[in-house]
Amino acid sequence: METKRYRVGFVGAGHVTKMHLDGLMKNKERAEVVAICDPNEDILKERANMYHIEQRYTELTEFIDNSNIDVAVVCTPSIIRKDVIFPLIEAGIPIFCEKPFTETLKEAQEITDKAKKHGVQISINQNFRKHYPFDFVRNLIADEEIGSVSSVKFQDYYFRQDQGWRTQCERNSLSVMGVHWLDGFRWILNSEAKSLVCQTYSSPAINCKGDTDSSVQILFQNGVTVSYSQSLSSPFRRTELIVVGETGTLVADYTNISLYQQDSKEPVKVWENPTGGQDLKPDSAFGGLNELLMAIENYENASNSSEDNLRTISLLEASYRSAAEQRIVTFNSDGILEEKFVKN
Repeated sequence: METKRYRVGFVGAGHVTKMHLDGLMKNKERAEVVAICDPNEDILKERANMYHIEQRYTELTEFIDNSNIDVAVVCTPSIIRKDVIFPLIEAGIPIFCEKPFTETLKEAQEITDKAKKHGVQISINQNFRKHYPFDFVRNLIADEEIGSVSSVKFQDYYFRQDQGWRTQCERNSLSVMGVHWLDGFRWILNSEAKSLVCQTYSSPAINCKGDTDSSVQILFQNGVTVSYSQSLSSPFRRTELIVVGETGTLVADYTNISLYQQDSKEPVKVWENPTGGQDLKPDSAFGGLNELLMAIENYENASNSSEDNLRTISLLEASYRSAAEQRIVTFNSDGILEEKFVKN
């Protein structure tokens, strides 16, 4: 059967759109970028000229009415998600949304409920499932390479001074990077959270309003505990995942996964992450979009659907609620943050 080619339009023309556009330019047989919308005319012109996009809009209503797109890629700031996504849903346009899906669980649930009511599919760009080797590790665990998992340790340390709107938000490092890692823990363990506790800190080394450093501990429903520490204020760099199992331990960074077994000072096996590295980041982003396209064609939910992402946003919301209220927060059996902890 001939593969359908989709007409794609972008809402938002900022820096992150380059990653998506680079991925789409390598897959023109699957999707054609025909339109782009952004209220900033200078950024709109720069991005449209760079990628030869003919239709250019500064008003969302005109974009929806006139672009004749099949799918929208939303790359706007997450603080205005609902204002952008609601009109797209009402127009019946499927959506591929940049992470984080929203700033709060309440808004994520509102969008998901509205999309379901209108029969519109939404997927989220959780591309670190493949860009970082979470998917590779998930498969090794499923193949019983290390036996039953007992614990997970994760560290992400580096120095990052952002510019623009995010620096003025109360939610920073966990929304910028933590949302990738929280989703990745769910992915490798194939389980949902039971409880969580978090502490956050805003370093004076970084010019921002929100958190720069955090420490999170999560108990999953399968009994595995994840300990995660984050710093966007550290001159020392390390991004490392350690998964301890009954017969071995996996140690991973962006590009390599090593297996250690008892009494082995050196890894007994080393794999290269086939989807890692900065050069392949646009490919993992396109892969997420293609999941949405295949879900549309097969009349099914994608693994990166908004319904699935409610559990990731629940972890994000829980981290901020725990830090603010200095308490352990809990989740229901579906991995959704319990109602008493949801911010209004």
